[in-house]
Amino acid sequence: MLSLRNALSSLGRRRRRWFAAIAVLAVAAVMVALARPPAVPAVQPVSPPTGQAPPSPAASSPTQSSETRTPTPAAGSSQAASEPQTTDFRQLASAAAKAIYSWDTRSTSYSDIYSTVRGWWHVLPDGSNPLAVLVQEFEATGINAGSYAALASQQAYRTASVQSVRCDGELAKVHEQPAPWVGLHVCTVSLQVLEQSTATRNVYVTPVSVMVNCPPASTAPPDRCLMVGFYASPTRIVY
Repeated sequence: MLSLRNALSSLGRRRRRWFAAIAVLAVAAVMVALARPPAVPAVQPVSPPTGQAPPSPAASSPTQSSETRTPTPAAGSSQAASEPQTTDFRQLASAAAKAIYSWDTRSTSYSDIYSTVRGWWHVLPDGSNPLAVLVQEFEATGINAGSYAALASQQAYRTASVQSVRCDGELAKVHEQPAPWVGLHVCTVSLQVLEQSTATRNVYVTPVSVMVNCPPASTAPPDRCLMVGFYASPTRIVY
């Protein structure tokens, strides 16, 4: 019996030692775990869905118009370089008629010529003199982009000189039906035109009707007249 008690007592002491050792190890493991800094998970880039491009900085900015619009200047706000500044509608009509019929393929392109004539033509606020009429009447002077290119190969040029000017009541049609507002004048200018190239030389007389808007018209600038249209088509000349 004594030996059995001794054996049990020895077994109990060994178990207590094991439990104590296990407890010490557990406490040590907890302390190590607490002392170690927490692991930070790596950040993975988020891929956009298939077929969808990632947003660009421009896309996140406020929406802007893709086209820059140039406002159409009001009538009288600009003036062509060759356009005289005058309130004499006869002088302006004569100068405009000469500019319409003069060009030189040796120094200027068709685009340059058209731009010059376009600079003389001032569109009215009510749109009664659209640029579509300008294109039609300018081509009625005898040239377009295609014919001008052919003339350029012959070094052609054209000049014009004023033979006579008749305005307003001097013209039967205007006398019968006056202009719709005070300050609008109609002049028909008779031009002597010289066309010359390396192949030909031609002289002829032709009329062109020019519409001029002057003070006190509300659609004209206060200090000068402006050309607001012309007719070169034979059926539209004002006599």
